[in-house]
Amino acid sequence: MSTSPAQQPSPQLFFQTVNAHQRTEALKAAVELEIFTAIAESNQTAGDIAKRVNAAERGVRILCDTMCIMGFLTKTGNEYQLTPDSAFFLDKRSPAYVGGAVEFLLTPELTAGFQSLTEAVRKGGTAISQEGTVSADNPIWVKFARGMAGMMMMPSQQIAKLVDPQADKPLKVLDIAAGHGMFGIAFAMNNPKAEVVAVDWPNVLKVASENAQRLGVGDRHRLIEGDAFGADFGSDYDLVLITNFLHHFDPPTNETLLKKVHAALKPGGRAVTLEFVPNDDRISPPESAMFSLVMLAGTRAGDAYTFAELDKMLTNAGFTRNTIHPLPPGFQHVVISEK
Repeated sequence: MSTSPAQQPSPQLFFQTVNAHQRTEALKAAVELEIFTAIAESNQTAGDIAKRVNAAERGVRILCDTMCIMGFLTKTGNEYQLTPDSAFFLDKRSPAYVGGAVEFLLTPELTAGFQSLTEAVRKGGTAISQEGTVSADNPIWVKFARGMAGMMMMPSQQIAKLVDPQADKPLKVLDIAAGHGMFGIAFAMNNPKAEVVAVDWPNVLKVASENAQRLGVGDRHRLIEGDAFGADFGSDYDLVLITNFLHHFDPPTNETLLKKVHAALKPGGRAVTLEFVPNDDRISPPESAMFSLVMLAGTRAGDAYTFAELDKMLTNAGFTRNTIHPLPPGFQHVVISEK
């Protein structure tokens, strides 16, 4: 029996995956050289781009051709153009610029976890240290705060409008593990009556405070220094934001925190959780499902939790109703929980 060409085994996926580090380093180089910004400024040939970024024309030509192959640029004749996504996210002049995330996502503290992934699989948790990236006052989170603010601009604004659509009533908001502070800041920007309290390590809160001042809400943005498990939150909050945090810990640890969150809310208050939420099969959608691997490499017991798992944790902590909401075009979900 003959096998059609479409059915022939192929090593293509193997080589694409083994060589994926080349794509990572190519994009990193393009961001560091400001290739996308240069093209946005109407430098479209390799020669013009090379002059703008102070690099060799041959090097720029090869890198730009690679960006075309990868889907970040298009090419007509000898001229390069940005794709709509690259224009929106990779031009440094764009308010949605995400290139700064490279420093955090490729920081040695994160990549080390993947370099020790075989041992992490054997252990069932990170092989780089006892607590991994969630160790006390880890400086990696300053890199996170400085690098990820642009990427979180759009989802933070979406969440604020989803949760507080009328934006016409006083709102006391607690922003747990605030990092860059953008999620709490978005509520203050959306609602002039919103007051935000941000919780995080002192060196990280400095970044959140800078962002609040820069975006004009510094007078309604207060700070509580410390970790989420030990800090005194206070009480009578209308909203508590738990954004990209629960995935670092196991369910019992999360339930401990969520009970503390529940106690800090006033009657009728809500918790707002942002997470990577895979389907129950745990292999789809791919972006959310593969986040479990990130947690395996970098944390002792973290995971990407399904909605059923999040719902159970939140219910065990005392919340009465939990609903899930997508945030297109991104691939994360918001869970809104009622006290």
